[in-house]
Formats: sequence, structure tokens, C-alpha cells
Amino acid sequence: MPTVLLTSAPVPTFVVDDPRDAALALADQVAALLARPQGCVLGLATGHTPILTYRELARRADEEGLSFARATTFNLDEYVGLAPTHPASFRSTMQRVLFDHVDLDAARAHLPHGDVPEEELAAECARYEAAIAAAGGIDLQLLGVGRNGHLAFNEPGSPRASRTRVVELSASTRAANRPDFPPGEEVPRRALTMGLGTILEARRLRVLAFGESKAEVVRRLFDEPVGRDLPASFLREHGDVELWLDAAAAGDLAG
Repeated sequence: MPTVLLTSAPVPTFVVDDPRDAALALADQVAALLARPQGCVLGLATGHTPILTYRELARRADEEGLSFARATTFNLDEYVGLAPTHPASFRSTMQRVLFDHVDLDAARAHLPHGDVPEEELAAECARYEAAIAAAGGIDLQLLGVGRNGHLAFNEPGSPRASRTRVVELSASTRAANRPDFPPGEEVPRRALTMGLGTILEARRLRVLAFGESKAEVVRRLFDEPVGRDLPASFLREHGDVELWLDAAAAGDLAG
């Protein structure tokens, strides 16, 4: 069972022995929303951290009949200039890890289109924001935290009120994502990303951080003031957020 950090945590924080325990807990929360008669709007993150959650949801769909038929999804981001069929695109990744395994209507599985012409990128960002609003906003947003404290691709310095837009990716972010690309292929330098303002409007935020490499940013989230230097710090201003850590990411904070 997860341990709640009641003393030092600035947000409700759970430490688990195994990341799979966090995946099970978050899959339970998603499944409860999927069961609602009115359906739900899910905000999804792409990356290595949430994959265990997606695998558990896919397993429940296959073995237990969990249905996404009344769901709508919005992913956080997509690379600029990358076709959705590229194996490292976030669309392709989501197809592999979740969409191909559940009964989600393809027309309701949304990602920003990063392959539109340069002159259409701003309009694409506005379209994405409008689509989220038209869906009624996001009921639950899954998030990871970058080593430099970024949320989605909102790098340090991003305004709290920012909306879906084109951003420049930091060298550290590109280096972290390089293993997803074929040898010799450059990681795109830009992406479309939901802004911090968009993310913080979600009704529930569920944040995952696993591994020793995340221990420093978790410590900063606990200790540093809220501000643009650490985008993840804005999580502390949200009324319904949970942070899920394994022991390595928690470091000595769990003691």
C-alpha cells in the first residue's frame, strides 16, 4: 500500500515500493471516470513514465471489458515537423501503448498536429485550445515531471497563464528524448504543447515521478517557492493534485 507523506509534502504525495503500484492506483481512478454515464475527458501524457498505467488500462480493456467508448482524450504535446506516422511521434506512441488496445473512438483521441505548415502553427494551437473547451475541459490530467521541472514541454521560464503554443525544447529535454529516435536522427527542436494555464484548469492532476534521476526535481518541488523557474511548482496551487513517487524518486523525503 502507498504511504502518504503527511509531514513535509506540499501536495498530497504517495510513495510506492514499485511503480506498478502507482499504475494500478491511477488506473483505478481512470476506470472510475470511464464508468460514468456522461463519460469523461482525459488528459494524457506521452513518455516513459505513464506507460505502466496505459498497459494496465489496456489489460483491463482486454481482460475485464473496460470501455473507453464514452471517453475523449487530449494529449499534452507533439513535435513540430514530425508526421503522425513517424515512430517517435507522440501519436504513434499513443497508438502503440493505448489507442490500439481500447475502444476509444479515433475521432475523439486528440493530439496537436505538429506537421502543419509553419504559417498554420498558431492557428493549430488555437484550434486545440478550442477543442478542449468544447469538450468541457479535462476531468483528469496525467503528468510526468521533467528533470528540469518542466510540465509537458513547458520549460523553465514558462508563464503560469500560458496556453497551447509552439515552444523551443531545451538541450536537456532533447537529450532525454533522444533514445526514442533512430540513430543519427535529430530530435526536433520545437514542439506544440499545452500551456501551464491549460494544464492547471484540469479538474484533477495526477503526477508521476519514478527513479533516482527525478529525486532532485522532487526535492525542488517540495522546497522551492512557486514560480516560473520551476514550472512543476505551480502544481502546488491546484486544488486536486496527487504526486505519486517510487522510493528512488522520493529520496530521503519519505523519511
